[in-house]
Amino acid sequence: MTVHDVARALPGIGELRDHCRALALLDAVLSPEWDSRYYSFDSRWSETEDMASMRDGQGDEYAIVFSPAGAYVRGFDHESVMSPYGPLADGEPWPGVLDEVPEVFRPYVDEPAFSDENDVPVVTACLWRETTDTAWRAGTIDFPDEGDGEPDGSDHLFELLVDRSAEAYREWAADYYETPVDLDAVRHVMALRPLTNELVAALNPDIGLAELADDIAEIGYPTA
Repeated sequence: MTVHDVARALPGIGELRDHCRALALLDAVLSPEWDSRYYSFDSRWSETEDMASMRDGQGDEYAIVFSPAGAYVRGFDHESVMSPYGPLADGEPWPGVLDEVPEVFRPYVDEPAFSDENDVPVVTACLWRETTDTAWRAGTIDFPDEGDGEPDGSDHLFELLVDRSAEAYREWAADYYETPVDLDAVRHVMALRPLTNELVAALNPDIGLAELADDIAEIGYPTA
């Protein structure tokens, strides 16, 4: 899988935003300590922008900026052969990954939070969708032969954005957090239904709804 396969599999901007909110809320319940979370969502990234993010703690990450113009997705697989730091690159993003990003999203290409200390964009996969687009888009890329079928890391970076089922999240979370995960509770959150103490306890009996107040506000998760 490459970023082009991801572009064909992603839903519309609004549905993706809601799914990212659900992932972040589920992680907030299963991992009360923010530093240990995989998925997060900041509905207050700026006055007009939300940002969904993933960090696996091993160097792989993505960021999705939702703005009035649409959505911009940046992914980075630190072991990808297309990494700016890899042996096939020249200290710059792989040709084609960022070249066709529309002007309205160019500020995110140069965003310091998405670049290293030398102002090099930290990216191996990028896609975007303007509000007027009918599909997600990605650049014209000559992918290297190396990479075992996923040269840009898209397969594992975006796996829970491509497969948005509750079953997929439960399987992933049970493995990652090494705990059983209640499928009905996952379905409840993925539908963005209001939370209850009983629902939270079904996922993590060690915390209650009150402890999630700050996370709920940051994520922008719907309340009753």
